[in-house]
Amino acid sequence: MFSGRDRRVAAMTAIAPRRRTEMLRPDGGPVRVLVVDDEAALSELLSMALRYEGWEVSSAGDGAGAVRRIREFRPDAVVLDLMLPDMDGLAALRRLRREAPDVPVLFLTARDSVEDRIAGLTAGGDEYVAKPFSLEDVVARLRGLIRRSGSVAVRSESLLRVGDLTLDEDSREVTRGGRAIHLTATEFELLRYLMRNPRRVLSKAQILDRVWSYDFGGQANVVELYISYLRKKIDLGRPPMIHTRRGAGYLIKPGE
Repeated sequence: MFSGRDRRVAAMTAIAPRRRTEMLRPDGGPVRVLVVDDEAALSELLSMALRYEGWEVSSAGDGAGAVRRIREFRPDAVVLDLMLPDMDGLAALRRLRREAPDVPVLFLTARDSVEDRIAGLTAGGDEYVAKPFSLEDVVARLRGLIRRSGSVAVRSESLLRVGDLTLDEDSREVTRGGRAIHLTATEFELLRYLMRNPRRVLSKAQILDRVWSYDFGGQANVVELYISYLRKKIDLGRPPMIHTRRGAGYLIKPGE
C-alpha cells in the first residue's frame, strides 16, 4: 500500500524545482519510462513525479497491456509491479525482455523477503524497491539505471547559486563571497536542499524526509540544530541568508 508519508513526498515533488541534471535520448527527446502497476493511485503519483523530471511517461495496469505499450512506446526504463492481475510479474518481465532485451527494469513489490529479492533480480530485474517507498528514492534509482544503461545523454550543471553563495554538487565545494566554507556531510545535504528551493519555505517534516530519511525516528529539533550549525558557517558576520518562518519552516534567499 502507498503510504501517507509518500503522498506528502509526492506533493513536494510536484512543486520542487527540477534537478540540474538533464537526461535526453540520442534524438534529443525526453527519457521515456513505462509504469506497470494495477493500483491507479500509485501509478498516477509515480507518473506525476517522473513527468516532473521532464520525462515522458506511459502506463499499463496489467502484463498484457505492458507488452503492448513496450512495443509502441519503446521506453528507456520500466517500473514493474511484481503482483499484476493477469500474470505474475516475473512472467511479465520475461515477455517484456523478449520485446526489449536491454531496457532496465525496476521492480516494485509488497514482498520484501531475501528470497523474493533474489528471485526478482535473478529473473532479470535491475533494481528492487519494496512498498511503501519514497518517490525520491524511486526517481533516484531510475536515474542511476538509465545512466548506467548508456542509452541517454546526460548534461549536468552542478553549480547551485543563491546570491553570493555557491555549492558545487560534483566537487562538494561551498563558497560565499569567494571564501571556502567547510561543511559536514549532513550540513552539505541540508544546504543543498535549501539551495535547490530558493525563497521557498520548507517545513521541518519536508527537511527530515529529504535530508535524513523517510523513516527517521528522532526529534524534529535535529533540524533546528543543523540550521543553527549552517547559520554559524554561512551567515556569521555577513547579511543573513537562512531565515525562519515561525510555525512554517525555513528558507534561503540572497543576503540583503
